[in-house]
Amino acid sequence: MSDSSHTAVAAPASEAVTLDINQIQQILPHRYPFVLIDRITALETGKRVTAIKSVTMNEPYFVGHFPGHPVMPGVLVVEAMAQAGGLLIMREFEPNSKLVLFTGIDKCKFRKQVTPGDQLRIEVEVLAFRRNVGRMQGAAYVGDQLACEAELSCVVIDR
Repeated sequence: MSDSSHTAVAAPASEAVTLDINQIQQILPHRYPFVLIDRITALETGKRVTAIKSVTMNEPYFVGHFPGHPVMPGVLVVEAMAQAGGLLIMREFEPNSKLVLFTGIDKCKFRKQVTPGDQLRIEVEVLAFRRNVGRMQGAAYVGDQLACEAELSCVVIDR
């Protein structure tokens, strides 16, 4: 006699992982003024991560980019996405054993300027990761507006 009643099992959600800047710096090698993520608000190991960057007038690049009209450089928005993706990948390895190097940017589009006072929400999803090479899809939002999107590639090397 077979039991025809089945219990539904929910799909795994993002882990209830939040990391503050001190925990981020235990994973990423970046330091001020080049660590460009402040908090991790969601993480699904090996799959996706959501990070926050609070953009303030105190950022060193605003002195020259641009006087009287401060705009976060687009390349730094992309770097913030790369750092979030790097953190996601580095969690797969022993602490301080590897470096994730950013090796490429494809399909990059800048949609909205990022200015002081904005909170950048960075979402990165792994598209493929084999051995030591990966591709990720990144998006950065200010509120519900897409500021930047890109496909990022990386390589993992021994530290």
